This record gives sequence, C-alpha cells and structure tokens, in this order.
Amino acid sequence: MGKGFFEVPIAVNEPVKAYAPGSPERTELLAEYKKMYNATVDIPMYIGDQQVFTNDKRNLSPPHEHSHVIGNSNYGGEQEVRDAIDAAMTARKKWANMSWEHRASIFLKAADLLAGPFRAKMNAATMIAQSKNVMQAEIDAACELIDFFRFNVKYMSQLYKEQPESLPGMWNRLEHRPLEGFVFALTPFNFTSICANLCAAPAMLGNVVVWKPAETQIYSAQVIMELFQAAGLPNGVINMVTVSGKEISKVVFQDKNFAGLHFTGSTGVFRLLWKEIANNIEIYRSYPRIVGETGGKDFVMVHKSAEPASVATALSRGAFEFQGQKCSAASRAYVPSNIWPEVKRIFVEQVNSFKIGSPEDGSNFVNAVIDKRAFDKISGYIDYCKTQSDAEIITGGNYDGSKGYFIEPTTVVTSNPKFRTMCEEIFGPVLTIYVYDENKFEETLELLDQTSEYALTGSIISQDRYAINLATEKLVNAAGNFYINDKPTGAVVGQQPFGGARGSGTNDKAGASMNLLRWVSARTIKETFVPPTDYRYPFLG
Repeated sequence: MGKGFFEVPIAVNEPVKAYAPGSPERTELLAEYKKMYNATVDIPMYIGDQQVFTNDKRNLSPPHEHSHVIGNSNYGGEQEVRDAIDAAMTARKKWANMSWEHRASIFLKAADLLAGPFRAKMNAATMIAQSKNVMQAEIDAACELIDFFRFNVKYMSQLYKEQPESLPGMWNRLEHRPLEGFVFALTPFNFTSICANLCAAPAMLGNVVVWKPAETQIYSAQVIMELFQAAGLPNGVINMVTVSGKEISKVVFQDKNFAGLHFTGSTGVFRLLWKEIANNIEIYRSYPRIVGETGGKDFVMVHKSAEPASVATALSRGAFEFQGQKCSAASRAYVPSNIWPEVKRIFVEQVNSFKIGSPEDGSNFVNAVIDKRAFDKISGYIDYCKTQSDAEIITGGNYDGSKGYFIEPTTVVTSNPKFRTMCEEIFGPVLTIYVYDENKFEETLELLDQTSEYALTGSIISQDRYAINLATEKLVNAAGNFYINDKPTGAVVGQQPFGGARGSGTNDKAGASMNLLRWVSARTIKETFVPPTDYRYPFLG
C-alpha cells in the first residue's frame, strides 16, 4: 500500500446564509420546518449497529408549543449503557488503527453533507427542539458545526506532523495514540454544534465514544447521528444513549475502560462528576482526561468614552439572542453614569421593539426558553427582583407559560453591585446593569473581577485605548474569551477558540488544537542505528 503525508483541504469558515424574506434558503428551511413539525418520530438509541427501541417512551414537544408532540424518545437503563460501552470497545481496535486520513475524510464528508443536503434538516430540528430563530440555528447547527469538522481535521494533521529533532546516529519519532478506553460525552441542549463536536473531536483522533445528549436536545441529536451515518462513520464509534444521568453514571464511572469525559453543562454537575471520577481513580487503566466547559456570569464593562449606541446594541444582542441561553450571554453590565441616560434610551427602544413567538415566524427575535424547569427558575428570579428596593425593571418583567415557555427580555437596574442577579448564573433572558460613577473606572474593574466565581466571557467597550489596556490587564483572569468593543458572544471556530477558567471550566478551548491534545496519549520512539558494544565511557580512561 502506498504511503504519504497528506495535506488536508484548506479550512475556511462556512459562510452564514442570510435567510432574507423570499430567499431560496428561507423557503427551503421553512418548508422543512413545517414538514418535521407536523410529523412524528420515534427516536431510538444508537448502540453499535443497532437502533434500540424500548417500552419507556417519552414525548418530545417544542418549547414554544409544549402541547404539540413531535415524537418520542426511547429511554434505557444500565443495561443499554453497558451495551454501548461494549459496542464502543469492540469498535475501538479497527477505528484506532484506521489511517488518520480516512478518519479525516469521514468528518470532511460530514461537513460537506451538512453544508448541502443536511443543512435545512439540521437547522429545522434545532429550531423545533431548542426554539432557536432562523439565524441562531444557522450560525450554530450549520455553520459552527461545519467549522468544527473542517478545522479539527486541519488541527489533527498539524498535531501529527509536528515531530522532535534527531541527532546523528538516532531517529526520534512521536506518535499520538487514542486514549486506552472510551470517552464519555455529556452534552447540553443549547448548541447543536457543541453536542456533535463533543463526540466528534475525540472520535476524529481515533477514540470511541458513549454519548448522552440532554433530554431537550434528543430531537436534533438524532439528525446528528443520521449525519454521522451518512458520512460513513463505522458502527460503534459513537454510541448515543438516552438514559438518566444517575443510571449512566453508575455504569460509566465504574468501568475500568473509562478514559475521558468531554462535558458541557452546569458547574454543579461538572464538580459532582469530577468528584465521582476521583473517588474511583484506582479502577481505571489510566488517569481519565477531564474536559469541561461550564457556567458563566458574563460581563460587559463600559468606559465613559464609549459610544452609547454601540453599548446598547452589545447589550441587547449579547443578553437576549437565543433568550440568553448561551453560556457566553451578557448577564451583567457596568455602565458609567455620564452615558447611562443615552444608553438606556437606545437600549430600551431596541428591546421593546423585539417580537416574541415561534421560530417559524422569521420576524420573531425572541423565542421560548427550553422547558418548564428553566421557565420556573427564570421567572422566579424576575419575581424576586420585583420585590427588592435596590432593583428596578426597565424592560420586560412578564412571562407566560400557557402555550410556550415565553419570557420577556428583562433588564434589571440595581444600585447594589453585589445584587443577587449580578452574581448568580440565571441562563435566561435577564440582564442586570449597575450604573457606576464615571470617574471610578479602575475601582469598578476590581469590583467586577471579584463579583463572580466564573470566568468565561466578557467585554470592554471604550474609545480610550489606555482604558482598554487597563481593562485587559485588570481582567486577565476574569474571562477566557475577552472582547474589545463587541458583545461577549459569537466565538467563531478557527478565530476565537472557546473556553473559560475559574468556575467556568478547564479552558481547553473547543475549536483549537489544544482541545484535540486532550484526546491523545503521546508515545516517543527513539531508534539508535549503531548501538554501543562496550559499557566504558571515555572519562574512565
């Protein structure tokens, strides 16, 4: 068989389609949306070469019309988890030994399939299951996922290509093996692209995966599995199970072949999983890799030199796109007193112009929050704010869960910089603003840095370069993704690798080669061409 090192196709970011009224892509997407919305599906688990159906069937409903049933998922238990692990370990040898260029080809094909025939279906599924509007679905479920596939192939080839130096008489080589076991991917509801990437990134490096999607993302998760199959991913490489977290943990973290956790979700859950892994550490063949991206209390820091319209737009978009259900969403803002009146005027005007409703109506900027549990939690925060003397609601404040889980984009202005909603993660359309003395910029930077346990995203908005420089220095540990004169959301694969530190995760940066490094185990090989035949060194005389 011929051998060679292969240059991969040049990775470029997938262009975002506009979906303007009357455009072909909008017509195609809405037709697919209606077709899927009015059909019913029975979503199995994918274990090895089997689609597994059970008697425990649970209804799936869109968040924006929770009485409408679009199908059901099939729930399993401990046995299905064991079967998934067995299927993964059976597939492991052939998959790990497959030449890297063939693994790369599968995911490059997945990217092209998603850019073409799967695009409308993946976007429509995300709109239905996660209540994303057309644009939010496009930038997530289509473009970002395509970028993950293409850029990770590029990073994988660079990783394999980097080799150590060799002195005369020897040859040093470096290889990157997949982990000795399986990777457990535990994924969130809010980004279809993250769900697929948490499975695909380890698999691309030769690992096998057991995947548990969030209950509220199962509908679009099936489309991901269909995409993997259409791209030619062998059976058993990625196994999708729908099981309760408690039951899957009982099996996964007690298995000697558990080799890594790829996680996006809440900080509390991640800490519990880390503790469970630590308590079982002597069971495993090797120390498991733990990669997690968790919560955020993301900030917008505004300087007195900032332009009010830019501030207002950064807040309205950063806080309320996808109903604030982004771990990067602007959740707290510090606005100087000198520009606050104008910022407030523009901001309130923008937010009050938002339309709220189903994602099928392209004029709706805001849709429903994900489920009743989220609806109750977020509305509880709003009710709390209404009772506090040091807080004023200037937009929104109302909610209605009768048809869908709709919450108005709510903005709270507080005189207390340590007000509850300035500190706690809400994960919904609630923004809290603290108006500070325009001449206390540096003191407010220190206050910001000390207010939250998280350090995911944040931004500085200023026209004063000295102020930007100071904020960049003072907030060096406050955000893993830091933005200058922009909202703190919208990281693009290949441009802004994503992840945070402190309580926000391990900062292993999805969309970068440093994430892929976590899914390999390096082996150094030194070959000596003419070995010595006598133990004596020259210094012995």
